[in-house]
Amino acid sequence: MRCCFSAPLAALAAVPGPCEVLRSGLLLAPALLRAAAAHRLRPRHPHPVAAVHLELVTLTEDRAVITWYTGVPGTDDGLGRMLPAVTEGEVVYGTHPARLHRTAGEDRPTAHHHVELTGLEPGQTYYYQARSRGVAAVPTPLHLVRGNAAGTSRHGLGSHGGPYSFTTPEPPPGRHLLSLALCNDLHLGETTAGLVGGIPLLRGVSQRPGLAPYPEIMSRALVDEARRRGADLLLAAGDLSAGGAPRDLAEARRILDGFGDHGRDYFVVRGNHDRPRPERGGRAGDGRDAFRRDFGEEDGPGYFARDVAGLRIIGLDTYEKRGNGADAGGLGAEQLSWLRRRLRGNAEQPTVVFGHHPLTVRDSLFPVSAGQRLGRRQARSILEAYAAAPGVFLHHAGHTHRNKRTVLPLAPHVTLQEVGAAKEYPGGFSLLRIHSGGYALNFYKARGAEALDWSERSRRMAGGLWPHHALGRSVADRNSVAAHDLSGITRPAAPRAPRSPQGMTPATNHRPALAQGAAPP
Repeated sequence: MRCCFSAPLAALAAVPGPCEVLRSGLLLAPALLRAAAAHRLRPRHPHPVAAVHLELVTLTEDRAVITWYTGVPGTDDGLGRMLPAVTEGEVVYGTHPARLHRTAGEDRPTAHHHVELTGLEPGQTYYYQARSRGVAAVPTPLHLVRGNAAGTSRHGLGSHGGPYSFTTPEPPPGRHLLSLALCNDLHLGETTAGLVGGIPLLRGVSQRPGLAPYPEIMSRALVDEARRRGADLLLAAGDLSAGGAPRDLAEARRILDGFGDHGRDYFVVRGNHDRPRPERGGRAGDGRDAFRRDFGEEDGPGYFARDVAGLRIIGLDTYEKRGNGADAGGLGAEQLSWLRRRLRGNAEQPTVVFGHHPLTVRDSLFPVSAGQRLGRRQARSILEAYAAAPGVFLHHAGHTHRNKRTVLPLAPHVTLQEVGAAKEYPGGFSLLRIHSGGYALNFYKARGAEALDWSERSRRMAGGLWPHHALGRSVADRNSVAAHDLSGITRPAAPRAPRSPQGMTPATNHRPALAQGAAPP
C-alpha cells in the first residue's frame, strides 16, 4: 500500500499554486542535482567510519538527547545511505568549548547512536562534541531552510565536528502536574513511506525484507517510550491507519491499548486516512465507519470533550466529510458551532485541543496546497474562538509530518504545534509537561534498535531532503517552554496499575483519575 505522503507534495485534489511550486522548485532543484552528483562521485574517506546526521533532538531544563549515525565510507545500501558501521559512541561536553571534561556514552556498540545527557543546569550554555572511534559527528545539513540541527546557536557550525552549543531553558513555572504524549500519523497498514506517484526521485522507502512492518515497529516503540518518559495520557491526532481498513484500525487499537484504556488513558481523533471505506461495489461514504467502531460510537459524533483532573481535552474530527482525503480539512457547521459553545461555556478552563489538520501551514520547504490544512474560514473562526478563551493554551495537529511551532497574533496565548509523524523519520512524539504556571513541549524519538534503524532509513524520503521538512528547522520547533496559568489542573492522586503487554516494561508513572465530562453532540 502506498503512503499518500501527507507532506505538502501529496496534494491531489488541491494543487499548489504556481507561486508555491516556483518558490519550492528554486530551492529543491539545485539540492537534488547536487545530491545526484555526490551519489555518482563519492570521495574517499580518510577514516574507517563516518559519523553523520548529528541532531540535538530533545532539550529540557536538565537533559539533552543527542543522536547520530555511523556508516562505512564509500558504501551504499541502495538508497544513498552508507551501510551501518557498528561502533561505540560518546558525547564529551562542558560549559566552555575548550574544556569538554564530562562524558556520556552508550551501553553497547551500535550504528544508531542515542546518548542522553542528564543532570544539566537550567539556563546554562553547554558545548559538546559527539564521537565514534575518535571521529567527530557532523550535523544533519538544514541549509535549504537556514536551520540548525545541532544546537541553539550557530557556534561550531562552520567547523567539521564542532564543538556545538546549546543553552538549556528554564523549567516551566510552578510544580509539575501532568504529562501528555502527543502523537499522530501512525499509518498502520502502510508499506512504502514517502511514495509520490509519477515523480521518479520520490519513489518512496520500504522496509527491508524479513523485518516487521515499520508502522507497527514505530507505533509500539512510541507507546513504550511514552510510558518510559512518564506520560499520564496519550493523544493521537489522526491517521492511525493508512487507508481506513478495518484490520489496520484494529491493529492500531491493539497497539494503543498497550498504553492503557481508550477513553481514560488515551484519546484519538480521525485523520483523512481514517475516513470510511466503501463496501465492495459501493460509493465513497456507503461503507461502515471502522474508525468509529474501534474508537467511538458508530452513530455518534467523531468529536468530543473530556475533563481530566481539571484539564479540558477537546478532540476534533477535522475530516468530517466525504472525499479522497486530499482536499482541505473541514469540521462541518455542527461541529464548529459545538466547539464555540464549549469554549464559551468555560473560557478560563485550561484546555488542550487536538485534531489532525493544522490551522495553518507556514515556512514549508515543499509547495503548500489547501489540502495541507483546515479550510481558511474555519481556521480563522477557531482562532477567534481561542482569542476569547484564555484557558486554551495548545492546539496539537499532525498531517504535515513535521515538527513546527507557530504562534499567531490573533491568539498569542495558544501554541499551534505540529508534531512529526510517528511512522517515519524523525519518528517519535512530543511530551507535554504541564506545570501550575506553564508548560514545556519536548520531542522524543521512539527508541529500540528496529525503530532507530527505520528512522535512519526513512530519512532518505523526498530524495534525501526529508530532514529539511520533518525535523524542525530549529531546536525550538520541537522543544519549547511557555508561561500560562494552569493552576486549575490538579495532580492525579491515586496510582493505577497500568497494563503490561508482552515485551513491554511496566510503567512507573501514576495514571489520572477516570476522564469525565463526555460532550454531547
